[in-house]
Amino acid sequence: MGFRLLPMISSAMKINKLQSVLTRNHLDIPKGHFAVYVGEREKKRYVVPISYLNHPSFQNLLRKAEEEFGFHHPTGGLTIPCNEDDFVDVTSRLNL
Repeated sequence: MGFRLLPMISSAMKINKLQSVLTRNHLDIPKGHFAVYVGEREKKRYVVPISYLNHPSFQNLLRKAEEEFGFHHPTGGLTIPCNEDDFVDVTSRLNL
């Protein structure tokens, strides 16, 4: 009976570790926002409001991401393949 307990403890520890990693990654994203990675070579992380999803100019950026990556994003998050200046330009117009 003692031998069955060890694998259960090991599994519980792995689950706990995974939960802490997932929670840590979401703590810095405020409610109503999501993270995107932007850049052609080096990816910089931006946290943007969900309301951006309704804007045609942001939807164009998402279409480009879909064309390049499909549903597989190498960073694990949403990656937008444009240069950082273009992204900042588009998103600054959405804040008006």
